[in-house]
Amino acid sequence: MFSSLGIDLPTATLLCLAVLLALSFEFVNGFHDTANAVATVIYTHSLTPTQAVVWSGAWNLIGVLTSTGAVAFGIVALLPVELVINVGSGAGFAMVFALLLSAIIWNLGTWYLGLPASSSHTLIGSIVGVGLMNSLMSPDSAFGDGVNWAKVADTVKALVFSPLIGFVAAGLLLLAAKALLRKPELFTAPEGQKPPPPWIRGLLVLTCTGVSFAHGSNDGQKGMGLIVLILVGIVPAAFALNLGTSTDSLHGVAAASTVFSQSLQQLPGGPPPSVGVDAAHKQLTQYLRSGRDAPQTVPALAAVNARVAARLANLDNLSALPGPDRRALRLDVYLVSETLSRMLKAKQLPAALDAKATAKYQKSLKGLTDFIPVWVKVVVALALGLGTMIGWKRIVVTVGEKIGKAHLTYGQGAAAELVAFGTIEAADVLGLPVSTTHILSSGIAGTMVANGSGIQRETVRNILLAWVLTLPVCVLLGAALFGAALFFVLRVLGVQ
Repeated sequence: MFSSLGIDLPTATLLCLAVLLALSFEFVNGFHDTANAVATVIYTHSLTPTQAVVWSGAWNLIGVLTSTGAVAFGIVALLPVELVINVGSGAGFAMVFALLLSAIIWNLGTWYLGLPASSSHTLIGSIVGVGLMNSLMSPDSAFGDGVNWAKVADTVKALVFSPLIGFVAAGLLLLAAKALLRKPELFTAPEGQKPPPPWIRGLLVLTCTGVSFAHGSNDGQKGMGLIVLILVGIVPAAFALNLGTSTDSLHGVAAASTVFSQSLQQLPGGPPPSVGVDAAHKQLTQYLRSGRDAPQTVPALAAVNARVAARLANLDNLSALPGPDRRALRLDVYLVSETLSRMLKAKQLPAALDAKATAKYQKSLKGLTDFIPVWVKVVVALALGLGTMIGWKRIVVTVGEKIGKAHLTYGQGAAAELVAFGTIEAADVLGLPVSTTHILSSGIAGTMVANGSGIQRETVRNILLAWVLTLPVCVLLGAALFGAALFFVLRVLGVQ
């Protein structure tokens, strides 16, 4: 069975463990983030807990299935480049185990305490920790090399500003609703087990639907990207390239790669000197790790891009490539596309090259490698839904009763969820991971302040403390577990 996939028993065992860990992360993610989506409809008795989690799970699934994958591969872009390239190696497995285990440990701890901590913060802190430890253990690397600090900065900005947007926008929306809607029943708290009036119930179910869909389309992608990365490393013949790429698209990428090769040959100063394949791969990997341009970078880029153009020439279907060639093509495509992306962002692209045409070519290359199989989306959505069904209660009580000094009103819940939906959808379009937990919790706090209800300082202090500690704690956890996982994979299981 395993021989048909081209892997041995120890590697197959690691593959199953890695995929199981990724699904476990999404399962625990359901405790935190999806529980926020159902908090208002359960707390206000608009839906029973069973109805709410099933409904939310269904819309999470729809959100995951319709997602673009931009967030998934944005998470992958944060990983150390040499571990992404060699994810099927022992070090690659150690990376996956370390970042997922550290994220799961912190998420379980904060959930147990009833604190709505961020799964996004958790995972990104773990990734940075793995990257730092990897650079520390690599003899030819400076400390911090290999961490995509530019992407980390973009991600951290999104995670920091999105709760502030949630706090302010939800408060303003509640004030606007009070001024425009003369419906006092909308601004009252639930009484006992009595459900709200039908129109309010419909509004709250609608906002729950929106947040659930947005959560699936953003948070659900984090585990998907890691699962695809694992599959690419272990079973490259099936997952290294998007085998569903159309013939027309393939011909378009082939033509663009040829034009780009010709542009590189026509740079001022003459054609770049020829570089061997291994040396070119090493040079581009070093550039991606450090971000420092060197005289050898453009010749290496020309050499690797020429390989891409040669492999795609006269190719009508990626399935026609033998398995080893698919993995080799993916490596070349990855190095060219990531190098061009880094050059464009850092304004290091040679002046003689057309930046717009280069960006278009880079995007077309991404289409060959950045894809997510439907079955991966389905299992991730199921893991999210199951986590919500089991762990919703602690978070719902915190959101409904412990953030403000007064109980949550129908209008406050609707305002916070509408803002959360809009913010997450905007982040999804930009390919940025944000925290459903942070946006919704801060949105509810904003409505409490706008309503004059006040906030419970102790609960808010504990939530803020969890938010502040998440990144540094997970950096340390990720680093420590990466060292331990590396020892286990290399020394105990013997995977090189």
